[in-house]
Amino acid sequence: MALGVLSLLGFQLVDSAFIARLGTAPLAAQSFTFPMSFLIIGVQVGIGIAIAALIARALGAGEEARARRLGSLVMIGGSLLIAGLCIALWLWQTPIFRQLGADDAILPLIRRYWGPQLLASWVGAVLYFGYSLFRAHGDTRLPGKMMVLTSLINLALDPLLIFGIGDWAGLGLPGAAWATTLAFATGLGVLAWRLRQTDWLSTQGLIEEARTSTRPFMGIAGPAMISQLMPPLAAMLATAIVADLGETAVAAWGLASRLETVSLMVVLALTMSLPPWLARCYGGGDWRQIRRLMTLAMKVVVVWQLGLGVALALLAPWIASLLAGNPDVRTELAVLIRGLLPSYALLGICMLVVSASNALGWPLRAMVMSCVRLFACYLPCLWLGAQWGGVPGIAIGAAIGNALAGIVAWGVSSLHRECRKGREIL
Repeated sequence: MALGVLSLLGFQLVDSAFIARLGTAPLAAQSFTFPMSFLIIGVQVGIGIAIAALIARALGAGEEARARRLGSLVMIGGSLLIAGLCIALWLWQTPIFRQLGADDAILPLIRRYWGPQLLASWVGAVLYFGYSLFRAHGDTRLPGKMMVLTSLINLALDPLLIFGIGDWAGLGLPGAAWATTLAFATGLGVLAWRLRQTDWLSTQGLIEEARTSTRPFMGIAGPAMISQLMPPLAAMLATAIVADLGETAVAAWGLASRLETVSLMVVLALTMSLPPWLARCYGGGDWRQIRRLMTLAMKVVVVWQLGLGVALALLAPWIASLLAGNPDVRTELAVLIRGLLPSYALLGICMLVVSASNALGWPLRAMVMSCVRLFACYLPCLWLGAQWGGVPGIAIGAAIGNALAGIVAWGVSSLHRECRKGREIL
């Protein structure tokens, strides 16, 4: 899963690197769409968390027929829900992006890009639901391989569709979205073929299963979705804060956001692969194994993220040169890399606690933790940093916010102190 996440997030970074060659304005236009893209991802991840937890619990309890029905429900219902969300974001795009700080010069660029990007988001969401189904059944290899495959397809198509070939000038900024759409569509075709070879879906008894499972599903999906929607909301507010510093700062912030997700690949892989395992242990009542898994995951996250963050901070000027063509964007991106990346060691702890809480049936606790992380720790520190010292200030402020979130999550989890009488408190 770590390799798959690296490739999947890596091609998003590649998108931004290619778009940066088009100029600062197209890169800023893409950066304004990030919060809305994260909104869609938040909804799909919330659905995926809930269904993966329910399917894994059903399998842990030996209820294989119910697991098949749940798999069919999420593929149908989730696809329809994401489609409705994409349509709404298309219809309301102008007021949304104006609220984010986009001016009249940037809006036409955003409009050309946003349509194909929404299509890519819908196809990617359906593909993600398929990945969740495989992970719930203990198969993380196929999702990882498919992430690598789709990233390679995207990498091959990006320069062709953005810059063109021969006499064809290419599509420019929208070409990046069309490359992503074609890559995800290919992956979805392969995933559908593999699903036909399994016995994980069933159309019998879906209506009755929907009535039975709606309440437990919403009990997990509702708070989990809210938890996942908080980051895009925070990203919108953060983008609005950064927009006051100018177009160059927005472009650098967008690249730093992409680099953030790539640098968190191990944490994201753990948040994907651990919950089904934790849910199965939950279904079987094996709390001792849950504690061992979480302790190991936290140690790995701190060591890996701290080492990677320090290394990338030292290489910041060279990384910025690879990702950005504009000298001003390169300078500001290097500042953001140095300030932000080492702080992800503690941010990773917070992400693990939230993910585990959802898997173990404490979605409200996960939601509260996400809220505290973003709105009590991250955004206030980011705003204060922007007021204090521009781009260096937001780098320091965001880093302090991430560190505070990790400290609070560790205190809330009390993992080592509160394992008593056959249960864990996270």
